[in-house]
Amino acid sequence: MIEEPPRLKVNAKRNRPSEAQIAAFQGVPTGFVVDAMFGAGAMAADISPIGFGRDIECVAAGPALTADNRASDIMGTLAALNFIQDGDVLVAAFEAHQGCAAAGDRVAAMIKNCGGAGFVTDGPMRDYTGIVEVGLPCWCTGLVPSSPFTTGPASVGLPVQIGGQQVASGDMIVADRDGVVVVPFDQIDAVIARLDTVREAELSLDKQLADGLKYPEGVAQLIEGDDVKFV
Repeated sequence: MIEEPPRLKVNAKRNRPSEAQIAAFQGVPTGFVVDAMFGAGAMAADISPIGFGRDIECVAAGPALTADNRASDIMGTLAALNFIQDGDVLVAAFEAHQGCAAAGDRVAAMIKNCGGAGFVTDGPMRDYTGIVEVGLPCWCTGLVPSSPFTTGPASVGLPVQIGGQQVASGDMIVADRDGVVVVPFDQIDAVIARLDTVREAELSLDKQLADGLKYPEGVAQLIEGDDVKFV
């Protein structure tokens, strides 16, 4: 006979970046972070910001607090509210279920009231107007009017799979209008160290474009070399 799981499992030993590490990612574009991770870390493109093209500022950078939910259920998300620390980004796995909302404006308001900096889920959300009024940056797969259940089982603080990435509590989440990036906890310092190099390369290219650059030098050299056959 299979033993019934507990309705809720909570990881009491969660990593958390230092304040200096968290500060290092504030205002950094997600593209810079991905480049500093050699192309890794980005969640799937269907997890996109609420308010895209609107006035709401969809930018957040903070430690992940994870919640794992079954499809159509938000027990883990609601339980995680009790464990949010200032600046956390609540990452709620929803088994990519699209049939009902993984959260709405009231959940967004509670996250903000708890000090959360943002919300990320692989399900849709509801109550768009209310979410915009709350002002919490949110990333989801779209909008749907139907409500979820709250029955469990679920977990808080344990690793989750979401948007093609594994996220553990304490990983850094950096998100903006381009999407969501996950920096694993044990790579945070290495990524911070590479960000200056990425930033310098971007600024250098921006200057070249402003000066009239039409195409990358390497491509021009390729076309002028022996590896191209004109037909």
